[in-house]
Amino acid sequence: MAYALVLTRGKDQGLSAALIRAARDAAAESGAEPGVPLWLGAETACEIPCGAAPASLLMNVRLALCGNAIDANAVPTAHRRKRLLLADMDSTIIGCECIDEIADFAGVKEKVAGITERAMRGELVFEDALRERVALLKGLPETTLEQVFLERVRLNPGARTLVATMAASGATTALVSGGFTFFTTRVATAAGFSLSQANTLLAEHGVLTGRVKEPILGRTAKLEMLLRLRAEHRYLPEETLVVGDGANDLDMIGAAGLGVAYHAKPVVAEAAGARIDHGDLTTLLYLQGYREAELVQA
Repeated sequence: MAYALVLTRGKDQGLSAALIRAARDAAAESGAEPGVPLWLGAETACEIPCGAAPASLLMNVRLALCGNAIDANAVPTAHRRKRLLLADMDSTIIGCECIDEIADFAGVKEKVAGITERAMRGELVFEDALRERVALLKGLPETTLEQVFLERVRLNPGARTLVATMAASGATTALVSGGFTFFTTRVATAAGFSLSQANTLLAEHGVLTGRVKEPILGRTAKLEMLLRLRAEHRYLPEETLVVGDGANDLDMIGAAGLGVAYHAKPVVAEAAGARIDHGDLTTLLYLQGYREAELVQA
């Protein structure tokens, strides 16, 4: 099977010819049979064709690039451009955890954020952790959600370009979250996703009740959405791309043709087929072989 070793820039460091040579040399020493490097974007992304991807390949390449804010991943060249994008929302498409920001208005952000962190690391059952956190929001005005969206929610760099570029190529784009529909509907519109799915916060007379609509959509529901969309559109498993950062993303990441950990918790970064530790969301396009000139700037 043929592979592409894809090197992409970090936030504060671009690629250089010297770094490309170091990565290619490491690939050769690993037995990957590297070919001639191809620039996908000047100082932004480069791919090196490889005849194989030995187990030691990425370890050796990343070691050769140690100390540089450069991401290195190896992806199969077959079915490289994906037909389905399924993305987590909190800390992936946007830069915050919405429930933590809501909790700030209730004066319990530190407590809620601690639970969120443990849940995303896989130390807690997601559904139980969500119920516990939502209970702490009881009594907040429902208008707080709009305030959080306007003041705290921001798309991560590259989000619009990622979605617009894949949509322009005919891909289905979906946003899935263990968070709340109030935010996913708005974020999906802002980023350009065609579909979204999340949980519903319950309110009565304009006040949060401290409850969430059951059944809670968590780790299993995310996987089910991937499988449902794949079946509905008759996509091959290899034609799907999933990106996320927390433990409740693990199942859908594992079932994707290309599962990517984005600035993720250790348990996710270690399990995913690809990982982005330094770059922005446009890295997902370079992993698919898009050139910089093909990116749709939205």
